[in-house]
Formats: sequence, C-alpha cells, structure tokens
Amino acid sequence: MKYRLIAATSILLAACQPSQDDTYATQDTPPAAEPALSIERAFASPDLAGARPRSLTFSPDGSRVTFLRAKEEDASVLDLWAMDIDGGEPYRLVDARVLAPEEQELSEAARQLRERARISESGIVSYDWDSQGEAILVPLDGDVFRVDVGSGEARRLMETPQYETDARISPQGNFVSFVRDQNLYLIDLETGEETALTTQGGGLISWGMAEFVAQEELDRRTGYWWSPDERYLAIARVDESPVDNIERMEIATDGSAAVVDQRYPRAGTDNAIVELFILDRETGERRQVELAQTDDIYLARVNWASDSGTAYIQVLNRMQNELTILAADPATGEASDWLVETTDVWINLTNDFRALADGSVIWTSEDTPGGYRHIQHRAADGSLIAQVTAGDWLVNEVDAVDTVNGLVYFTGWTETPLERHIYSVPLNGSADPVQITQGEGRWSASFASDAATFIGTYDDSDTPSQTALYSIGGDRIRWIEENAVVEGHPYFDYAADHIVPQFGTLTAADGTTLHYQLYLPADFDPDRQYPAVQYLYGGPHSQQVHRGWQGVRPQLFAQRGYVYFTIDNRGAWNRGREFESHIQRRMGSVEVEDQLVGLDYLKSLDFVDADRVGIWGWSYGGYMTLMTTLQAPSAFAAGVSGAPVTDWTLYDTAYTERYMDHPDANFEGYQSSSVFAHLDNYETPLLLIHGMADDNVIFANSVRLYSEMQERRYPFEMMTYPGQRHGVRGEARQVHLWHTIFDYFDRKLKDGE
Repeated sequence: MKYRLIAATSILLAACQPSQDDTYATQDTPPAAEPALSIERAFASPDLAGARPRSLTFSPDGSRVTFLRAKEEDASVLDLWAMDIDGGEPYRLVDARVLAPEEQELSEAARQLRERARISESGIVSYDWDSQGEAILVPLDGDVFRVDVGSGEARRLMETPQYETDARISPQGNFVSFVRDQNLYLIDLETGEETALTTQGGGLISWGMAEFVAQEELDRRTGYWWSPDERYLAIARVDESPVDNIERMEIATDGSAAVVDQRYPRAGTDNAIVELFILDRETGERRQVELAQTDDIYLARVNWASDSGTAYIQVLNRMQNELTILAADPATGEASDWLVETTDVWINLTNDFRALADGSVIWTSEDTPGGYRHIQHRAADGSLIAQVTAGDWLVNEVDAVDTVNGLVYFTGWTETPLERHIYSVPLNGSADPVQITQGEGRWSASFASDAATFIGTYDDSDTPSQTALYSIGGDRIRWIEENAVVEGHPYFDYAADHIVPQFGTLTAADGTTLHYQLYLPADFDPDRQYPAVQYLYGGPHSQQVHRGWQGVRPQLFAQRGYVYFTIDNRGAWNRGREFESHIQRRMGSVEVEDQLVGLDYLKSLDFVDADRVGIWGWSYGGYMTLMTTLQAPSAFAAGVSGAPVTDWTLYDTAYTERYMDHPDANFEGYQSSSVFAHLDNYETPLLLIHGMADDNVIFANSVRLYSEMQERRYPFEMMTYPGQRHGVRGEARQVHLWHTIFDYFDRKLKDGE
C-alpha cells in the first residue's frame, strides 16, 4: 500500500494550481514488483552495511588493535572493541551500557561538538590510549572513565553534575585534561588531584574550547594542545562578545518551544576574538603568543616539535587566502614566521603537519600546478629540503613517516579520483610513489608507530567495508572484520538485488571532464522508459561520485524503479584546488551549468522518460536543488530540497567568505547567488524539508523562503522536524523522512503509469 503522510508538521500549500501537470502519460507497463529492501529495514538495526569498525588504532605497544563498533541490537550505540595482534577473535573491551546503563542527556556544548563532527551515535564515541598502553580513557555519561586494559576494570575519574568534554590523556600518561564550564582542568592520575588550569571562563569567554566556526568549518574541535614532554599546554581563549547573537527558536519533540541565544557569525559580521596562550605547567606562568597584527584571523592548527622546544601555530587571515605558520618559543611566547603560503583562491587546511625527531617537518601543500596537494619535506627553519611528490594527481593525507627507511606513506590517487589507495614514496622524492593496495575501490589506513604494519579498510561499489591487518607491502596478515556478505550478514537477504552503478564522464562547457555515476532500476528493461532522480551536492569539500560503497540510499531509489544519477560538478572535492576554484565569488552558477550537462545526458538516454526527472539534495545540495530548478524552470518535474541555504548572508563567515569573499567586496556575487534573486522563475514543484533546531543552516533560511513563496502564492509542500538539527537523526525519523521523500516523488513522477 502506498504510504500517505499525515502529520501536523506536513503542510500542503495549494493557493494556486501547479504550473505543470502532475501526471504523465507513459506506455503501458507491468506494475513494478515490491522492492526487496524496505525503507523500514534500511534504517533498522543491525546496520545493513554490517559490522563497521571505526576509530581504528594500534595500542602504543603494538600488541592490540582497538576500535569502536555498534551494538548488533542497536546500531546507534557504540562499544569499544579490541583484537590481539598475536591471534584470537575480536572481543568487546568496554560495554557502553555496563558503564552507563542510562546515559545522561548531552550538554549543549557536547551536543554541538557531536553535531559538528557529524556523530549521530551514542555510547562510546571517542577514546584515548595512554602512552604506556596500560589504560584507555573513555568519555561517557558526561564524565570520564579510566579503563585498565589488563583487568578490564573501569574507574570513574569524576562524578559531577557538569558535563566534561574534550577529555584526553597527556602524552606521557601522567594527567587527564578536560574542559568543564568553559575552563580547562587536569587530574593528576597518580594523586587524583584535580586542578583548574584556567578560571576566567564563563559567559562569552571560554578557555580550551574551539569556537563555532572552528568546529564547523576549520575541522578544529579542540582548543588546547599538550607539548610532548607535558610541560606546556597551548590554550585558546575565545571571546564571543563581538559575535551577533541570533535568537533561534527551537521547537522540541514534545511541542515545547524555547528561544536559544546562539552566537552565530553571519557572513560580513564580526567573528569571535581568539587568542593563544602557552601555559608552563611547572611554574604556572602563562604567556600570550601574538598571532597577527589584527584580531580578525582564524586560529587553524597548533602542532609541537618532537622535543617540545617549538610550538607551530597555523593562522589564516580573514579571507583565508594566506596561511602563516608561526614558530613560537614556549618559554617566552615569542614567535616568528616559519612558512607563509598565499593564493588568489583559498587555503584548504589539513592535518598533515608532521614534526620529525630530527627537527624537520613533513608538510603538504596545494601551492602546485593545478592546485594538486603534494608532500614536502621542510627543514627546522622552514626551508624546503625536498618536494616529495608532484604531478596531476593528489595526496589526500599523510598516514605515516618511516624515518629509518626513509619512506612516507600516504592515501590518495594517481590514476583516477574515483579510487583511493595507499602509497609509499621515498622521503627524498627520488622516485615515484608505489601503490601498496589493490582493488578498484577506496582505502583508508592507520599505521603502527614503527610503520611496519597498518590497519587497512577497503570498500567498493559491491563490497561494504572490510578491515584487516596488513604488512607494509600490502599483504593481508589477518582479518579484523571481514564483513563478508554471506548467510548471517545483515545484507545477505538483499545482496542478490544489489545494483552496482555505471560510471562515465561528460564534458563541461569549458572542456573540463566531469565524472558521473548511474544506477539502473531493478529488473531493468532497455525497451521501457523510467522516471529518474538526479541527486546532487555540488558544493566544495564533497565528492559524491566514486567507486566506494554508497550505502542504501541509491538502492532504495533503484529498487523502486528509478534511474538514479549523480554528477560531480566543477567546484567539487578531490580534483585539486583549480577544479574547485570555478565557484569562487559565484556559488550557484557553474555548479548549475554542470548539473544541467548531466541532466541533458540523462534525458538523452532512451530508457529515461525526459518528462519525469526529479532532483534532490541536502544542505548545499538543498541549495543546489533550489538554484538548479529556478535557473532551469522547465527542466525538472519535481524537486526535494533539504536544509538549504537560501541566502549566503545568512550563513557563517568562515565558510561563506572563503568562497564568496566579504559581502562588501562582492555585493553582486551575493545577490546572484541568493535563491531569492531567481524566485520569479519558480515553476518546478518543490518539497522543502528542514530541522527546526538546525544550528548550522539555521531554520531562518527556510522560513524566509516559505514566507516569500506564500506571499507570491506559489504552491509547495514542506516537512519540518521538531528537535532535529542539520541532519535528521534516529531510526523512526529517518523512516519518516524517506517515506515522505518517496511519497512525494512517486506522486510527481510515477502517478499515471
């Protein structure tokens, strides 16, 4: 029976008739078979992708591998697991529900940290080994536990009404540090004594915490950094008083509403003031490091030299086209420029700064032809020793450095951006990289401290993630989680119906090659015509087309009789900064052009009904759904836009200005990139979706759009989710969301078959 949505939050606005017919005549076709994979099963436990270890790491002594894994009966709760290198099956090291049978509600700070990290699970979501490999720190239930690995006994280090965040064991294992009530604390593990390292935090001042834009846009979720010898801590002080206060209405699941004051720096407005201090733990003295001649900067990263004699501090200017790495003396706080990179586009940050024992540094940079990220070896004074890699391909991240054998290990691609492999390359750059891994999918790795072995995780279009221990030459030593889709695997009953995408390339207007993927519908008959849905994201720092495991979403569409199509436009990730830079100062332009190139190809296929093509996306993809349907008003039969930005002056500084410049310097660009500039072209029927507690793309984006469309008497449908932030979380609401989307597309693209 077709699902029909009845809910108080679903509103159909029908002030006038749609501008195009909602039904489409097609040739007579037999009724589609009931899809093998139901929406209910797609989001139920156990996870259809099977056991997927995450946060994989070696113990400091190399005797174990540890990782997080979801409970079989509840995929939303994570436990800590381990496997002994010498043999034996993986075993549960810490059961989250034993330590905390009823985990307390997250604090707002903890909730924001998880939202910024896109962590939707509960239980044990992070952990930290001590340097001796004897104990693991487990933040849980608002407090912190120290788990003795040998005995399995867990000691709760504090039991307070406050919620502690960002808890870590110090580099040599003598202390546990954490943030409480916007101040930084530590516990001496030998004496149990707790010390407040800062006391001035509170209100709009915080110590040791990352501000909103650092968490959301700079991939920095901490505000303090230990030196390797434990003598010093670099600590950020954040003053949010210059930041505009956004009064945001949060409507909760019980129907209650609260006005939330959120310091949210919209494009063109003031950011928080971030300062950096170095605390000498032995003397208690605290020295400020001058980061720049202006406060209008971003503190991006802090790293330490291996001898603790230098703190390396990465600072971005407001427009993010200049990155300065300062070398600071922790004893005095005095700093000088170690390296300065400038570009006429923007700087993409990484975590690839590796300080080596001899004082030199491994660093990656996009200051290359084509903007492809490559590895450099730099001396202690910042001068270039060797350009380790180069070419029209890129390094995703540095995984390990073996100084004994003079090798660097990295993840990236050399032949096609659709795949990701692990490579080794001489530290002196004297030879081309050697690909260690095999297959046509995507790899990730975590290396042992001696770089003699690595934990490798692989997946491809037909294979959910598989994790094993590998020799440095790429030979599998033993499985950690084979995750074979055999009888007993959650996906086994659906594997026979699994649809593998086809891949191809198209050409943009300027000659740029664009990659696409295409899922054919179940029981595909080339003599039939099918409805199609084009999925898009379109924004920077995201790649949608690749040969990795794509999850259940494409399967839900294809098994319901849709052709499902995606193309990565100019501006997308993993093709080099030059490929990204096409969107500079003009978002919602070339991305639309390239998506329409994809649409033209899709409609040219004999088995696609050109009158029954829909489009959908979330976040930037929601924005792109609006911009594409408004700039090509007759091209699509229906669209679904989730959590969209509608006006870039409503979005945050760090993201928006990186790509669009300051609003005062690019007024016309902001105007043309706004959804409201194109609303006169509204013709494609839309379903608009947004979480009512979204603190990233704030709900005001959609509210303004609803209001303007109502004022113009435009018909549209909407679905709002009380209590939900930028993503819709939880099994029940995921099921509801996807029934809503499929109900809409079925009505717009299938009714009348």
